[in-house]
Amino acid sequence: MRILIYGLNYAPEPVGIGKYSGELGGWLVERGHKVRVVTSTPYFPQWRAQGNRYRMEWLGGALVLRCPIWVPRSPSGMTRIIHLASFALSSLPILLWQWRWKPDLIFCVAPSLFCAPGALVLKKICGKQTCSWLHIQDFELDAAFELGILRGKKLRRKAKHTEQWILASFQRVSSISEAMKATAISKGVNPERSLLLSNWVDLDLIKHGPQEQRNENPYRRELAIRQDQLVLLYSGSMNQKQGLEVIVAAMEKLKDREDLVWVMGGEGPGKAALVKATANLKQVHHLNLQPTERLNDWLNCADIHLLPQKAEAADLVLPSKVLGILASGRPMVAATPAWSTLGKLAEQAGRRVDAGNTTALINAIQELAESREERQKLGTRGRRIAENSYGKENILRAFEQQALKASYKR
Repeated sequence: MRILIYGLNYAPEPVGIGKYSGELGGWLVERGHKVRVVTSTPYFPQWRAQGNRYRMEWLGGALVLRCPIWVPRSPSGMTRIIHLASFALSSLPILLWQWRWKPDLIFCVAPSLFCAPGALVLKKICGKQTCSWLHIQDFELDAAFELGILRGKKLRRKAKHTEQWILASFQRVSSISEAMKATAISKGVNPERSLLLSNWVDLDLIKHGPQEQRNENPYRRELAIRQDQLVLLYSGSMNQKQGLEVIVAAMEKLKDREDLVWVMGGEGPGKAALVKATANLKQVHHLNLQPTERLNDWLNCADIHLLPQKAEAADLVLPSKVLGILASGRPMVAATPAWSTLGKLAEQAGRRVDAGNTTALINAIQELAESREERQKLGTRGRRIAENSYGKENILRAFEQQALKASYKR
């Protein structure tokens, strides 16, 4: 097949949507498919564009066509809209040029929905031989309004109608969890055209490190963490959807516990505020986003993983880092509603508390801190979930079958 991946983020971005889109493109090439990618210059999660111009490169066997993008220093409601719109506009001529290549499948990744109309125009130009597929990693409009990034009833009503039109126009619509798939259906997607396409984890890269080897972990040595101390790890993007303030509040309450070490690793517009808020707290380490080759050691340095999430964003997004946490065999404490996908996973492989509930978060942390056996049991259960449901090869083979089927039925 000739497959065109169209989306804001792609490799070499090491986390989030860029990571998954990049791995998908590389895997499809290995399977013998011809892949082209229309994407932006890399900018995430640092929110700094790298080589911000039109350029072409080969990456993992795929032809990657990069387009310039405007990246705000301090993302807000309006600046985020301009940011997303800048890529939709800069990429449109490059995208439409692909009619000469006549892809069998246009795989458009949201966010951003600003790109979706261009993908639909290209499909119309290419004709019946081309199938249009929208993959939703993040219900960006709902999340933006729920978190207060965008405001106004009239604006939300118009955005809702536009979103419904877009969803109804694609021949296939997929998302990364059953709950998000149900959300898409509630927005008017025909159930027969809706699919589950979960994110995945490389089970060969992320291994279940035995508790007995925790003191040999290089991060524990580099940070001078004692054998009797437990590592509470947060890893990933630092922005408004995470609700990191609940972790800061827990640090304040537990600051006298010398057996707890807090390690915060990642990038994003909220990092500076996080560092400032914890400047006077002991046993708090701030690290940058860690390289992929160290990911296994990074995730396994934790005794307990922390996963806060704002209630307003639950099931509009699913943190991709949860899959690596499950694969590492370490338990999690997630602050999220019980009905969310993250909440259901946390109840099986750790502890779940209500979003924003500092007292409950502290109690869950202390409960797991007191029982090595409980941590080991929950971590082993998480690894089993990852193996049974989120293995990379199984998920991508299922996608390939659906793509071939969709292309055949076009």
